[in-house]
Amino acid sequence: MRREIKDSCYRRLTQKRRTKDNMADGTKLHVLRPKQPPFMLHKIKDLNGPEVLDGVNNRHGDVCRRVLGAVPEDAWSDSEGRVSLDEKQHYQLIEARRTPTGMYVLFKRPFSTCDPRDYVIEEGTVHVIYGFLDHSVSSLDQLDLSQIQTGVQRVLMLRPDTPSPSLPPDIEILEVLAPNVIIPSQETTYWCFIVELPKNMPKNHIVMYESAVTTGNEAIVHHMEVFECSPEIQNVPQYSGSCDDKMKPGKLNHCRHVLAAWAMGAEAFYYPPDAGLPLGGPGSSRFLRLEVHYHNPLLLSGRQDSSGIRLLYTPSLRRYDAGIMELGLVYTPVMAVPPKQHSFHLTGYCTSKCTHTALPPGGINIFASQLHTHLAGRGVRTVLVREGREVEIVQEDQHFSTHYQTIRVLRKMVNVLPGDALVTQCTYNTEDRNKPTVGGFGIMEEMCVNYIHYYPRTQLELCKSHVDTSYLQKYFSFINRFQGTDQCVCAEVSVTEQYSKLQWDSFSAEVLDSLYNTAPISMHCNQSTARLFPGVWDHQPLPAVTSVLQKPRYPCEGGQLPVGKPSQPTLSLVRAKPGA
Repeated sequence: MRREIKDSCYRRLTQKRRTKDNMADGTKLHVLRPKQPPFMLHKIKDLNGPEVLDGVNNRHGDVCRRVLGAVPEDAWSDSEGRVSLDEKQHYQLIEARRTPTGMYVLFKRPFSTCDPRDYVIEEGTVHVIYGFLDHSVSSLDQLDLSQIQTGVQRVLMLRPDTPSPSLPPDIEILEVLAPNVIIPSQETTYWCFIVELPKNMPKNHIVMYESAVTTGNEAIVHHMEVFECSPEIQNVPQYSGSCDDKMKPGKLNHCRHVLAAWAMGAEAFYYPPDAGLPLGGPGSSRFLRLEVHYHNPLLLSGRQDSSGIRLLYTPSLRRYDAGIMELGLVYTPVMAVPPKQHSFHLTGYCTSKCTHTALPPGGINIFASQLHTHLAGRGVRTVLVREGREVEIVQEDQHFSTHYQTIRVLRKMVNVLPGDALVTQCTYNTEDRNKPTVGGFGIMEEMCVNYIHYYPRTQLELCKSHVDTSYLQKYFSFINRFQGTDQCVCAEVSVTEQYSKLQWDSFSAEVLDSLYNTAPISMHCNQSTARLFPGVWDHQPLPAVTSVLQKPRYPCEGGQLPVGKPSQPTLSLVRAKPGA
């Protein structure tokens, strides 16, 4: 077996192709590699326009030609694309050189400069925008960013700089792939396929997995999951078809235990040296379910797909069995985002009652997580709450993009004890939408999920919530009476339809936000068999949070560097290839 398998995401990114990408703020960008000099900049979503680190490579072969001096300078642009030199220069050039493979620029800058026109470099996604000039320019006045062709590269600048663990010599490979599916010519499809493992397969540990996306379908395959079926189900019938088909075998609903989860932008994922995800052995199922989400907005027809997930496993068992748990919101339309919202929050809870019921006395240790929303998602944050106090951020990304859902290894493991609560909040922007966005599986619907990777494995598979539906009906009744409309608030009308018939204004949006932050919740404290743990889970109070973590101050604000970050200003290496 091969000891090293290159991540297919990496192979995909390095292909010579032209695609359209949807930025977090809705801007349509073309990603391509023409033989033109590059212009590089950083995107700032909360200011008037992008911050610009100017580095122009002219056709005469200069390594790094400045626009207004001898070195690249700090500049910014307004919403019209006009570029201006920043009054405060915070970038320090360390090295600029040309090699046979491209141009390299190495620079440093404090994480935060307290300059309102500078981007704060923090945990989470950084959108690096680049553009290509048709000709060299001698001054910033000659630059019009609205007229140049741009592309985007998303990165985690502050990700832990740790090498991937080496793979054991006895590694074996299992590819769980769709069986040459003809992708339906509809916008959203969830395709299910049952895979059967060899009989009497001994226990192994999955130590790495990666995507295996069919070439040409990278923009259509949105995310994939591999589930293990319940060991209580002796035989699961073969099936390849829509997960939503009412005629699909009912036993597929018992295939809920997550073995691997991949989403667009994710890289190969390695387990820590002392843990692996169980595959096979006593007490496990021989049946796996592959679920592929196809996002086909152009309604392409006749496209074939054999995408899936590649599992690398070893018979040499490690110390701990690892597990994957879902946190956040249940996939249901009762949680919705009003239209025309700049920043609207939805929160999902894993309550202290659930962790007290399901976790072992020593708790679990979270070592990685994968955040997930659909197109309206802008930020995700999961925080650990102990005895009513926020004590630690598990994962946070306030510049989240659904196109970059990589699995993030934590800087240090987070220990979750019985009785702790995990609160996951997602931020959405619906300024470009005229109708409410409800929760659900469609790409224009929304999700709020954090897949946490942890050990030791427990039977707690899913710890999520949604607002109590009886209180939601009270909201509909109140708003309809207030607006003087005669809408039916009854079981015959779906929640989605009731949301769509409301007259949305600032008042109805504010009342809905207040409802979500005060009303009781229904908890889904689910075992891997898809059954609830014993207990009462409806009409549960919201977890009380009496003390919240304060955002640390940066040195320019009179504070210290956040814990876990390097003591020196950040170093960034920008590589610009000279051609396609």
